[in-house]
Amino acid sequence: MRKLKKINENLVGLVEDLKALSYKKKVNIWKDVAKRLSKPSNNWAEVNISRIARHAKKREIILVPGKLLGAGNIDIPVTVAAFHSSESGKKKIEGAGGKVIAIEELMKAKPDGSHVRIMG
Repeated sequence: MRKLKKINENLVGLVEDLKALSYKKKVNIWKDVAKRLSKPSNNWAEVNISRIARHAKKREIILVPGKLLGAGNIDIPVTVAAFHSSESGKKKIEGAGGKVIAIEELMKAKPDGSHVRIMG
């Protein structure tokens, strides 16, 4: 496998942790997210609140391997894990009764990756 050429130490550590958890638990979701985050950041997913509102169900856990953006409105409570979240995106999710967490927190809460939907 190629060496990751990222400068951000947090990102490099996250990708390594995702790969390790994938191999340890034999779950492909974490390997997929690591692969997506290994790409150049201009190719990362950028998911707006409106897209989450259209496709997510109440209380669903959404994983954004990239950036959560604040365009649109949402009225259902969801949990969103993303590498980066805009302030307006966080406020709208929390205003609807949901929460925004880091990918690392999601890895600890759901190491088997069950009931997690990747959006992006």
